[in-house]
Amino acid sequence: MQRITILGATGSIGESTLDVVRRHPDRYTVHALTAHRQVRKLAEQCIAFRPARAVVGSAEAAGELQALLRDAGVDTEVSHGEAELESVAADAQTDAVMAAIVGAAGLRPTLAAARAGKRVLLANKEALVMSGRIFMDAVREHGATLLPIDSEHNAIFQCLPADDPRYGGGVARVLLTASGGPFRTRDPDTLHDISPDEACAHPNWVMGRKISVDSATMMNKGLEVIEAHWLFGAPAERIEVLIHPQSIVHSMVAYHDGSVLAQLGNPDMRTPIAYGLAYPERIDAGVTPLDLTLAGGLHFEKPDLQRFPCLGLAFDALRAGGVAPTVLNAANEVAVEAFLGGKVRFTDIAQLVAQVLQAAPAGAADTLDAILDADRMARAAARAAVAGLALRH
Repeated sequence: MQRITILGATGSIGESTLDVVRRHPDRYTVHALTAHRQVRKLAEQCIAFRPARAVVGSAEAAGELQALLRDAGVDTEVSHGEAELESVAADAQTDAVMAAIVGAAGLRPTLAAARAGKRVLLANKEALVMSGRIFMDAVREHGATLLPIDSEHNAIFQCLPADDPRYGGGVARVLLTASGGPFRTRDPDTLHDISPDEACAHPNWVMGRKISVDSATMMNKGLEVIEAHWLFGAPAERIEVLIHPQSIVHSMVAYHDGSVLAQLGNPDMRTPIAYGLAYPERIDAGVTPLDLTLAGGLHFEKPDLQRFPCLGLAFDALRAGGVAPTVLNAANEVAVEAFLGGKVRFTDIAQLVAQVLQAAPAGAADTLDAILDADRMARAAARAAVAGLALRH
């Protein structure tokens, strides 16, 4: 019986994880669930799964959750705050931690899970984008098991040699696929008028609003490029992105002998989640089997960096190294939040990120304090840039 903690339980990854867990009551039990603001949804999950612990973002949210659980006769221990998130991630009573908190907020608890030697199911990109070397060192030094949950990195992991999950073993390139989002074929001259609802209407995946906007700009793929560098030890020049609108080939690995291995499946996050939970076994994920006779053609194309400048910015940040990926991520989070709030246009996102990235001082990402300082400075610069753009609009 494996005891699971889910960081970010009310998001799409958290809900999909609970669906897989529900299908295997003989294998998994939920030890802890966390959420930031979605108290009622978290209460419903606690009533269904009876975890020992639940963590929310504020004292007010904790009080509301306690009242809901008390009325339902559920004795889950409720706490709140960042320190409690780190505590629950490192809890000795849990075996595996699903790290699914979106954004930089997920860094500290995910790192705490690695330092506690847990099986870390990594769905939070920012832990590696911001602190790749520190995070990978923590995994190695504390004997943690790191399994990627993003569908692309999970696919690459499955296609690499079993005895050499890092870049090597005759590997020539890793090939990350991308759907191209909702604007893959739209006239670029019309992109400045995109609404938040249009940007969040992904053609293949059901995701939260922030990650949906990142998919529309392809910043999501750029962050995955940086993540792939750290997960698999692949240099930037050996990581390639291909647009694949069908989202059936989730990623590929090219070998020196000319072979290309691919992992295919219907676009459903329960597949990589089940793979991470049961690894090295494979279990039923509740996913409809892929029928290639119904899939039609499988198409691939190179991304247009003029249409998707955020992808180019991510490659630039990876090559620059140091705190540049941290700055990239922070500026993007602020820019996307401003776009979703109606303060800037869709096309302003890349402009804002480029402006902050260009102005940010270089620095080594060798301590957590240095990374968090760079994050704070980049957010302040991005907010100032948002204010300037909002005034002009």
